[in-house]
Amino acid sequence: MKVKAFDRRSRPEGAVFSEWRAADGWALRRMDWPQPDGAVPRGSLLFAGGRGDFIEKYLEPIAHWHERGWNVVSFDWRGQGHSRGSIVGGNFTDFDPLVSDLDAIVREVVEAGPGPHVAIGHSMGGHLLLRALAERRPPLEAAVLVAPMLAVNSFPTPAITARWVASIFAAVGGRDVALWPESAGTNSLLLRQANLTSCQERYADEIWWKNREPGFHLGAPSWGWLDAAFRSTARHDQEVLKRVTTPVLLVGTERDRLVSPKAIRAAATVLPTAELRMFDEAAHELLRETDAVRLQTLAWIDDFLDRHAPA
Repeated sequence: MKVKAFDRRSRPEGAVFSEWRAADGWALRRMDWPQPDGAVPRGSLLFAGGRGDFIEKYLEPIAHWHERGWNVVSFDWRGQGHSRGSIVGGNFTDFDPLVSDLDAIVREVVEAGPGPHVAIGHSMGGHLLLRALAERRPPLEAAVLVAPMLAVNSFPTPAITARWVASIFAAVGGRDVALWPESAGTNSLLLRQANLTSCQERYADEIWWKNREPGFHLGAPSWGWLDAAFRSTARHDQEVLKRVTTPVLLVGTERDRLVSPKAIRAAATVLPTAELRMFDEAAHELLRETDAVRLQTLAWIDDFLDRHAPA
């Protein structure tokens, strides 16, 4: 795949930013990037990022899909980006409202946008998309889960122990306490980058946006958020996953330190119509990795969508 130059530090011309209201009145920032006037859209694609993400962080892959003819929609989850509201640090303690938000936006895209209709979710967004597919059954032709948080990677602590500790800390007053202290030290920053991406330039782009928009920086998740994540991902049992009839592509990496590669592989064996692609060596943010990984991820996604959601 040819690498096309793209300015990752500016909002694209033609993209429209607006306020979207959830059923409970929460204001979420939404971006719609339709095809130019006169162009026939390939279809409608919704992209949902992960915890701590914001629309601008994924403008590069969004531009790729737009270039391929998709009308693209993305948004900031409630509690983060420019959808912060009253949640401190994005540390909501129940994921159910997020599933409802996603389902409502998907249904609006399906109703208003040209088909076929597809959705792509990264990390926490992948987890919430899978929950929506299983519990709400939105009318999508295909879905892609990129490094999805189907289980939290608690290594070296056993998952059952980590879940128990998170629930205890959340219950005894630690619900809003960060899992680790905020640090700007060199070692801390290098570890964060190593866990997210080996591409220094794309990591620097994220920091540039956070310096420009200080509200984008959430810091570490809280014990309450972790407890909510364990409770929410526990809903991905085999009987639930068997109800998903939408074709699903799962893309992950065996070296992921944030989400569980084992859970991704296991889900692929249970979902009725699933395909799995795994990297041996890559960090968590596959769509923001070095070009070798990023372009392969995009190629897998394009091929999957071309087969399951043809124009």
